[in-house]
Amino acid sequence: MEETNHAREELWLLGQPPLRKYLDFVEDMVIDGAAASPAALAEEWRTANDYYHELEEREAGIADGIEYRDLDPALAPLAAEVAADPRYRCTFDTLPTSFGMVELDRLVLCQIHVTRNFVDSLKARLGAAPDPETLFRFCIGLGPSEAPVQISRLGSTRYLFRSDSLDCRFHESALLRPDQICDYHAFGQVVGVVGVVVGFSTNLLNVIRDDKRLLLHNGYHRACALRELGIRHAPCLIQTVTRRDELDLIAKDHVAEDPKFYFLARRPPLLKDFFDPRICKVLRTHKMTRMIEVNVEARDYLVPE
Repeated sequence: MEETNHAREELWLLGQPPLRKYLDFVEDMVIDGAAASPAALAEEWRTANDYYHELEEREAGIADGIEYRDLDPALAPLAAEVAADPRYRCTFDTLPTSFGMVELDRLVLCQIHVTRNFVDSLKARLGAAPDPETLFRFCIGLGPSEAPVQISRLGSTRYLFRSDSLDCRFHESALLRPDQICDYHAFGQVVGVVGVVVGFSTNLLNVIRDDKRLLLHNGYHRACALRELGIRHAPCLIQTVTRRDELDLIAKDHVAEDPKFYFLARRPPLLKDFFDPRICKVLRTHKMTRMIEVNVEARDYLVPE
């Protein structure tokens, strides 16, 4: 058995398709999961799936009644500060967006597991009774990530980025002018610099609005932390779609491929399901580290004019 600091607890919603995803996750990620009985796992998944059918009858249309309203005008300067940030403008530059207060319990889910350890750390960071400004910055702030990143040079053209945050990612490659580079001393005249950009996402609590429903797109751990602290409404960014082509631009692939499941099903998975012991299971999993390896290749050759 592994030590606690090398393990995490994952909250997983049973009964949601596909079953194969659940079986693979247990086998690959859960501590001692390879020894678990596939038949037993499938049976508990079926039991939860049957319970969802009960919820379809008892709570049909519940997602359509979600409450959301405008932000308190006192928070308008904070919203304007976020909207003016280049990271916001680069990320949310295509569809209509707004800021508002949304009900947490009836947010539709497209992600069926969250890391318990991370939820607990967010609760401790926020505290039990945050004031409106603190709550806004917790949900929609653009401050620096607190997750450390280790950068190693593996060779003359190989570099490794390592972080405990799974949000660390490759952004893009960019062509930079020499005047954009500081504190670099070249052995000759520099005509251009090709950079590989690695960092974190614009990690705002945000939802996709399609008619009467709001689908939680990003900020699952913060939403769960707020719910556990007894906070039922939270400030968030709202992106509005009116047709399928727009959904293809911003939603995760599995949402864009099956929008009816999330926006038309009688009773889709909701945030409050993470707090229902009949469908939410705690899985003890291996701790994961994000590693991004960058390899630089340059070729020099002559061509006739």
